[in-house]
Amino acid sequence: MDHEESTFTGHNGLKIKASTTGPKTGFPVMLAHGGGQTRHAWAKVLDELANAGYRATAIDMRGHGDSEWAPDGAYDMRDFARDLIAISNQLDNPPAMVGASLGGIAGMIAAGELAPASFKSLTLVDIAPKMEAVGVSRVVGFMQAHMTDGFSSPEEAAEIIAEYMPQRKKRTGTGKLDRYLRKREDGRYYWHWDPNFIHHVTHARDDATEAKDNGFDRLSAAAAKLTLPVHLIRGGSSDMVSEEAVAHFQTLVPSAHFTDIADAGHMVAGDRNDAFCSAILSFLNATHKRGAAA
Repeated sequence: MDHEESTFTGHNGLKIKASTTGPKTGFPVMLAHGGGQTRHAWAKVLDELANAGYRATAIDMRGHGDSEWAPDGAYDMRDFARDLIAISNQLDNPPAMVGASLGGIAGMIAAGELAPASFKSLTLVDIAPKMEAVGVSRVVGFMQAHMTDGFSSPEEAAEIIAEYMPQRKKRTGTGKLDRYLRKREDGRYYWHWDPNFIHHVTHARDDATEAKDNGFDRLSAAAAKLTLPVHLIRGGSSDMVSEEAVAHFQTLVPSAHFTDIADAGHMVAGDRNDAFCSAILSFLNATHKRGAAA
């Protein structure tokens, strides 16, 4: 299915790239990926949403993919949240928001703290205020590991990814890694995201004051203020969101719908795209008018 490429204006004028598909009269759905990913992580999900009558838009978060890098290193979670708000304001109608990991954190802050009317619903994909340290460390460690020296070839990057996600069937060839890698003048391949993003993440995690401000306390407060329909999706084998974290979230948002997807880790959509699409469509169809924007 063809995807329309476009550019939105994010917070402070930053250019945000997006891919959109589905009928123009369809109910809008906006999807925001996790740290280190790009909008292409949602490619199959976009098609499923479009086939169901939704107008689906996946964005590259600031500092990722084809979106601009923040020239001032502005990668606070509020900056990501304000991008989502800005994009929502440029759509014809407020969208249903689907956010994975980083995208979900930004969505929670946007809807619970900064601008509650920005979205019609919020789907959080394997993210909650209470995050397991082992899962956070694994993700950050993967992003840091080859940040400065890159890879000798796309094939080497593919091997590293296979080691990082052993639960997935190993792919032959490099697939669509060109969407995630860029070859520099030294002949080596590097992830296509701003290193300042991960510098900010690690600083925020290591600094006690900033970790408190951007972590559990802040996200718990934002979640408790959510007034829109909420759907929490957890990967059944996730090392990021535990059953305890789900229970905590449900005390903050008692009305939230919850789906646990078996045989999926933190990268739920990539691990079990079929079950993931079924879960989000079930929630969206029950929550919004299908096929036409309200």
